[in-house]
Amino acid sequence: MDRERAKLSELEESHMALTRELATARTQELTHRRELVDASDEMEQMRKRHTRELDELDTQMRRRDREIRELKDELRVCQDDLERERQTVSTLKSTIAHQSDAQLSLTTQVAAMRAQIDALQGQLSTSSVSNSTLGLQLDTERKKVAELERQVLDAETVRRKLHNMVQELKGNIRVFCRVRPILPSDLIPSALKLKEQAMARIAFPDKLDHKEIVLNSSSENAMGQERKDEWAFSFDRVFEPQSTQMEVFEEISQLVQSCADGYNVCVFAYGQTGSGKSFTMEGGHTDATVGMIPRAVQQVFRVTEDLRTKGWEYKMEGQFLEIYNETINDLLGKGELDKKKHEIKHDTRTGRTTVTDANVVALHSSAQVRTLLAQAQSRRSVAATLMNERSSRSHSVFTLRIRGMNAQTGETCEGSLNLVDLAGSERLEKSGAASDRDRLRETQNINRSLSALGDVIAALGEKGDGKSDKHIPYRNSKLTYLLQNSLSGNSKTLMVLNLSPLATHLNESLCSLRFATKVNNTTIGTAKKQTKPGISA
Repeated sequence: MDRERAKLSELEESHMALTRELATARTQELTHRRELVDASDEMEQMRKRHTRELDELDTQMRRRDREIRELKDELRVCQDDLERERQTVSTLKSTIAHQSDAQLSLTTQVAAMRAQIDALQGQLSTSSVSNSTLGLQLDTERKKVAELERQVLDAETVRRKLHNMVQELKGNIRVFCRVRPILPSDLIPSALKLKEQAMARIAFPDKLDHKEIVLNSSSENAMGQERKDEWAFSFDRVFEPQSTQMEVFEEISQLVQSCADGYNVCVFAYGQTGSGKSFTMEGGHTDATVGMIPRAVQQVFRVTEDLRTKGWEYKMEGQFLEIYNETINDLLGKGELDKKKHEIKHDTRTGRTTVTDANVVALHSSAQVRTLLAQAQSRRSVAATLMNERSSRSHSVFTLRIRGMNAQTGETCEGSLNLVDLAGSERLEKSGAASDRDRLRETQNINRSLSALGDVIAALGEKGDGKSDKHIPYRNSKLTYLLQNSLSGNSKTLMVLNLSPLATHLNESLCSLRFATKVNNTTIGTAKKQTKPGISA
């Protein structure tokens, strides 16, 4: 029992010990569990930290890869730059080699230049001695230049006087005669061989001075006998059919110079319808066929431009009028013709003629005048007659006024240039106007004004012969009243007689030639310059 008790006691002690161990094991298990939980938490935290670190490392890796790529690109660029630099260095080395050679050459040149400088310094020393002498010579030359400039101004004055004397010796009223060539419109297209028969027998015997024209005619009388007639005329200049516009203008250009010098100048074309008056004055569309009006204006611009070097400044203006049935029309106007009543005004103090309500255009170039001519031509009255399919039935008057002033001498001058294309002159039975009341009235007015022109010129001739009280009938027509100051003895006048070469126009040509002869035999006095004297510089 004791053993059993002892065993039981041992068992109890063992049990107690096991219980204690179990308690201790449980306590340890709890501790381990707590430690395990803590370890799990710590592992979770470590895992999260590890994950973050992995993400960071991955980000760093990607950044490093990007940096590596960028570095590779920079390396490639640097390599390219290095290659260029190597090439540059190679070029620089070559340049340095050339520069070295150039430096040697420059060193040699510097030495030579120093030698030249030494020589120049010696020359400068010598030149400085003569500077005072050259200064005196310069003053002398300046005085000579001033004297020459004064002589140039004096020479211009003398030139104007001599030019005017030459024009006066030629006569203040002159007559040119121009025969136009045969035109295709003059002939029957199917009978061009009749050209010689269609031409009048006109001869030009004066081959040296070109001042004579002779007309011949032959006819049979009632007895069958041949009758020959010959008429000889002499003028200041005769132009044959082959004469060009330039040749005609060369004879007129000196009168244009007079206009710039301060004189009143009148050039008018006279002749029967179809004789070439408008072609002479206005011309064609090519440079070779340009007429007297644009050529004269171009000449005026050229002369005034040349005179600028002598101290002259000019202003120019123009107007273009038509006289139709004794009514003045403004060809540069904008409204309808015959609507305005234009009146002619003469200023006896200044010698200037003005027309009320007429457009006066400032002229700045010769090209502008061509535009004005085209505008005027489109407005000019034209009608058909037997003498010319489109005959000008009115007088046209282009007036160029020019005012000049010389700032150096204080002198001023004012002149005018009237370029007149007269209406065609023919007898009623020749023109075919007798059967048409309007054409009849036109022809009567044209012939009346042309007759008045002849009367004025004849009266001026009688006054020039000493009949100082002779009345000049300027008011007998609008044409002569408008041109009063350009036809009087204070002006220079040129009549260009235009003739048809056709045999059928022989009688009209003879009438025109006889009228022109009367004009050519007229002396109208001495032209006066429209100027104000200045103070000599």
